[in-house]
Amino acid sequence: MTDNDMPVSREIAILAGGCFWCLEAVFKDVEGVASVTSGYTGGRTDSPTYQQVCEGGTGHAEAVQIAFDPAEISYKDLLEIFFAIHDPTSVNRQGNDIGTQYRSAIFATSDEQLHTALDLIEYLGETRAYPGAIVTKVERAGRFWPAEAYHHNYYARNADQPYCQYVVAPKISKFREKFASRRRRPG
Repeated sequence: MTDNDMPVSREIAILAGGCFWCLEAVFKDVEGVASVTSGYTGGRTDSPTYQQVCEGGTGHAEAVQIAFDPAEISYKDLLEIFFAIHDPTSVNRQGNDIGTQYRSAIFATSDEQLHTALDLIEYLGETRAYPGAIVTKVERAGRFWPAEAYHHNYYARNADQPYCQYVVAPKISKFREKFASRRRRPG
């Protein structure tokens, strides 16, 4: 059996850091990421809709579910990108997006992910990587509900929209500048 015949092992990461359009657009550009799905998690309503989540009563956060190959990119590397592209010091808000649905949260799918996230947050706090305390919550992943189809690949389909230009594009630029070696290679 050659290396090309080896099955690809995939892990799932679930992250919430404001608008899922931003996270999706960035993580789709990361080498080792197989897929990114926008959706909702961390709440108490089955099959929530975007409207329900926006109203704030479901308890869900806008989040992305990332399937990745840990042989190409580690979970810790994904978290480092996550912390660089959103504000982990802001409670229930990212920029003008306000509410619990925009909270900063990591939904660990394994004990290893849970410990990696907690260790990284502790390190970032000890090194004073941010001017304020990190408020990102770390909890065990529950059910992830994919968002409605029109949310998927949103930035790629709507890059000229003002929100995409002023909110999403700067996060993509920040990722590309800070993590150039982590960008998906063409082809």
